[in-house]
Amino acid sequence: MTNIIEGYIGKRVDGKKSRIPARLDFIQSATGLFLGLFMWGHMLFVATILISEDALNWVAGVFEGGLFLSEKQPWLVSIVVFVVFCIFVVHACLGMRKLPINFRQYQIYKAHSINMKHSDTSLWFWQAKTGFIMFFLGSAHLIIMMTNPEITAQVSGGRMYSHFMWPFYLILLFAVEIHGGVGLYRLCVKWGWFEGKDSKVTRARLTKLKWALTAFFLVLGLLTLGAYVKTGYKYADGTYAAYQINNDVKGYIK
Repeated sequence: MTNIIEGYIGKRVDGKKSRIPARLDFIQSATGLFLGLFMWGHMLFVATILISEDALNWVAGVFEGGLFLSEKQPWLVSIVVFVVFCIFVVHACLGMRKLPINFRQYQIYKAHSINMKHSDTSLWFWQAKTGFIMFFLGSAHLIIMMTNPEITAQVSGGRMYSHFMWPFYLILLFAVEIHGGVGLYRLCVKWGWFEGKDSKVTRARLTKLKWALTAFFLVLGLLTLGAYVKTGYKYADGTYAAYQINNDVKGYIK
């Protein structure tokens, strides 16, 4: 009965509002922070191909336990990706609470956006659209990594070039960097992180920092994607068969 009353009037029988929305907001913020920082770390990891193929293979081997195990264990990567996937799903489900669920709500949002002309309102809409894209493409990427955890420059390059996956990752790159950059910026504003004496000055600085980081990771991502396509093209004639993943790549970590 208590839940029914609260469902109709939005308050508990004692007159107080439920704390559940606040708790869900906290969980959404925490998972978003984790995913945003993980996104940047992941980008720096895959960008090691810009140094060399061997550099990426070495770093990948570290994640597969090559530094402390006699042989690399790709299933370790699968476990990490599974944890990230679970956090990703939780964050996406909580984020869906804020989306317009019918045309009327969408009209209200558009009216506010047009009349207020507030940049943060527009940024939220871009975050919502990129989040929708990520829900599908990001899930597919994580499932691919869970089921194919062995990472090498040559295998990933072949996936980009020979399997023609580069358009998929190009769209995902822009969606992830825009969504993540806006999300981390909004977290700083929402929770008052780095708040100075003048909130307007602080917000302006955070906006510039957000766009600078977004631009940096987009450029880095485009260069990295190009390097993978180039690597895939390099081995497209079958020469990678002689590369011997099970022999040569294991030798990167001793």
